[in-house]
Amino acid sequence: MKFGMVAIDEAEGCVLAHSIRVGGSAIKKGHVISRSDIAVLIAAGVGEVIAARLDTGDVAENVAARRIAAAIAGNGVSIAAAFTGRTNLHAAAHGVLTIDRQRLVALNSIDEGLTVATLHPHETVTPQQMVATVKIIPYALSEVVVRHAEELLAQPGSLLQVCPFTPHAAGLILTRVEGTRQSLIDKRVEVISARLRGLGSRVGDTVVAPHRDDAVNAALMRMAAAGLDPLLVFGASAIVDRGDVIPAAIVGAGGTVRHLGMPVDPGNLLLIGTIGLSTVIGVPSCASSPKTNGFDWVLARVLAGLSIGKAEIAEMAPGGLLTEILTRPQPRRG
Repeated sequence: MKFGMVAIDEAEGCVLAHSIRVGGSAIKKGHVISRSDIAVLIAAGVGEVIAARLDTGDVAENVAARRIAAAIAGNGVSIAAAFTGRTNLHAAAHGVLTIDRQRLVALNSIDEGLTVATLHPHETVTPQQMVATVKIIPYALSEVVVRHAEELLAQPGSLLQVCPFTPHAAGLILTRVEGTRQSLIDKRVEVISARLRGLGSRVGDTVVAPHRDDAVNAALMRMAAAGLDPLLVFGASAIVDRGDVIPAAIVGAGGTVRHLGMPVDPGNLLLIGTIGLSTVIGVPSCASSPKTNGFDWVLARVLAGLSIGKAEIAEMAPGGLLTEILTRPQPRRG
């Protein structure tokens, strides 16, 4: 592509770089200059324009943006029409956005004229929400650059997709100790129920039990046998060790504790485990508040069918410092 000042009588077929007002109207930038445009411009006394002339082997900006967007979009992602070198991608479902970070960085490193911006990985999105935008900076990219991008994006797995939420019936176990107020239990049930409803799921059964491993164990076994999933255990006391009440109850029920703790605050004291086919989440106390915390991140991934374990939890560290919930028992600043 050649870019610069072009004599007006040689500008046919060039792409106008800057809008020009002629009389009461304007010829907008990005417009391909026609023979009739040239006549109008000459009559207005315009002798030259700043424009781009595409060479053989160049791909016009809108075509390039559309091709790259098509190669990016995976399941659950729709593509809008290209305009001014831009193509937007939108969620086609309510779910969790997944992004191949490594390939996204590699894609943006191919050529300075090719840019792709996205939302944060694993963000919860709704239908029609914009999740990414492809913007071609110049008026054209070379075919070599576009093909390089397409080859990178043709590797196994989608760079960008939305994993939809599927309806789940969850089991909710709340424990109590002497002095636990019924109002606190009721509030926790209400907040957890609202979170599930917001993601298209529901509470299938609720049990309030003493904060003992045998009582929690019995409730877990019954709910797992009933096919409830996930199993949410909201303890009266936070989980501080693998030998604590809730982890011991999971192991006693024949389950496995996959990970305890997470680099997300609020939400550090969260547990992930498994009993049979059911995922068990030890709910951190900050989930008593409706404000976003680490439990929301984990719950969304579970309801979208995404794996969650040590590696996935470790990846939550960048951006894991969330807004403080001042009402929690131990705020960051005492």
